[in-house]
Amino acid sequence: MEIKVLYFASLRGKAGVKEERLTLPDGANVESLLSLVAERRPELARHMGTVLVSINQDFAYPEDLLSEGDEVAMFPPVSGGSSALDHFAITEDILDLDAICARLVSPQAGAVCAFTGYVRGETVRGQAHTTRYLEYQAYEAMAQVKLIQIADEMRSHWPDLLGIAIVQRTGHLEPGEPSVIVACSAAHRDTGIFQAAQYGIDRLKQIVPVWKKEVGPDGEIWIEGDYVPGEQDRSS
Repeated sequence: MEIKVLYFASLRGKAGVKEERLTLPDGANVESLLSLVAERRPELARHMGTVLVSINQDFAYPEDLLSEGDEVAMFPPVSGGSSALDHFAITEDILDLDAICARLVSPQAGAVCAFTGYVRGETVRGQAHTTRYLEYQAYEAMAQVKLIQIADEMRSHWPDLLGIAIVQRTGHLEPGEPSVIVACSAAHRDTGIFQAAQYGIDRLKQIVPVWKKEVGPDGEIWIEGDYVPGEQDRSS
């Protein structure tokens, strides 16, 4: 059988290609695919123990079987039902907080809460350093699916939410530019909108395949997370 393999973030740079088609025997699983990639691309071999894998835009695990025509993505750990008010996007456009929040307003909405992440020029927590700019990259098809999944999870915890917006910027971002917005609306401020917004950004950092390359005076580095998705992170 033949499958398509996509590489993202630091793996793409090491592989030197964005995608390739590989042939495997019928009955092959993710574990055998990783072994094949490690054999064909020695520069990726040491990453096969920590690489994350998706099949057709959902997380996959070593024992999962592959099928003819599957789209398989490999990437490092990442740095359902919806309302008519909801808005999910992966975009290179500059983020407009007022416009995004306005989409969540309805006659029933009396409160909107938003988290906005910005590119830092100076980091003082941990290892202090200067950032000249960031380059964001996303596996867009899967990212869209995961944004909707996060919204479903938010509503399962806070059913009074009226609208949810999750918008992630990609491409070249300078210090001071907004990189992500997670916002939600409800009838009242005491219905969980503060907690929901924080939950949304925390989950985005865990399961949405978006990565950033940080460029500073001393060079560049891909920023990768340490969260390893499990069965609970599959789309329902």
